[in-house]
Amino acid sequence: MLRGGIETAVPRERPRFRPRPLGAEPALLTGLHPVREALRARRRPLERLGLHGSPRPEWEELRALAAAAGVPVVERIAPAARDATGPAPWVWLEAGPLPELDLTELRAARHGPDATLVALDGVEDPQNVGAIARVAEAAGASGLILTRRHAPPLTDAVSRASAGAIEWLPVTRVPNLSRALQTLKDVGFWVLGADPDAEVDLSAAPDAWLRGPRVLVVGAEGVGLRRGVLESIDHRVRIPMSGRVASLNVSTACAVILFEIRRRERVPSG
Repeated sequence: MLRGGIETAVPRERPRFRPRPLGAEPALLTGLHPVREALRARRRPLERLGLHGSPRPEWEELRALAAAAGVPVVERIAPAARDATGPAPWVWLEAGPLPELDLTELRAARHGPDATLVALDGVEDPQNVGAIARVAEAAGASGLILTRRHAPPLTDAVSRASAGAIEWLPVTRVPNLSRALQTLKDVGFWVLGADPDAEVDLSAAPDAWLRGPRVLVVGAEGVGLRRGVLESIDHRVRIPMSGRVASLNVSTACAVILFEIRRRERVPSG
């Protein structure tokens, strides 16, 4: 396949999710959004739903989702308990690990002409990973690429920070990001890097730089993209800023670029 080319027949097989060792621990999800989306997506093994405290309007929906998924419900109508960290959660879900795809599976299932993957280079904070997952899913990204080292497991903290979006977004975890990017380039993906030291502003970047299928790579705050990863990138862009503090959170920067890609896709060229 030529770089940037697309075959006319794109496989539409359902992705086969497989657990990976780093995220293999069972999870106790808490909070309405993570619990609700886990019950809707049904990608994790689902064990038991807990509803505690005074009944809430959301209970009816959660009971219905649990019933549809065959998940038993434990209800305790009593004042919420408190401990040193504050009140106990009013909703929780005992669940297995969130499965992850192999890179080859993600590539095969998500390789379309407008496919967008988001790759994280050294982003270790679960709050940032969750926030990026939330942005990526909202922007229509096809999947998230993490590294086996320097990336957190997909815990309750990640799901909460993503408002449950991680329950829907396919994830792969690779041993070497540079090699993974080269693998994707070999099958037609273009690689775009978010780099504050880039010479070209995002707003001035040619449309060809943002065309799909593409991988957007973002690095950790204060560190940026590593040298080996930079060598695998086709084009680098910076986000133009006018404020006195020229800094954006990594999830915010990711959002700016992803939605600029979406905007370019919707505007006729020429």
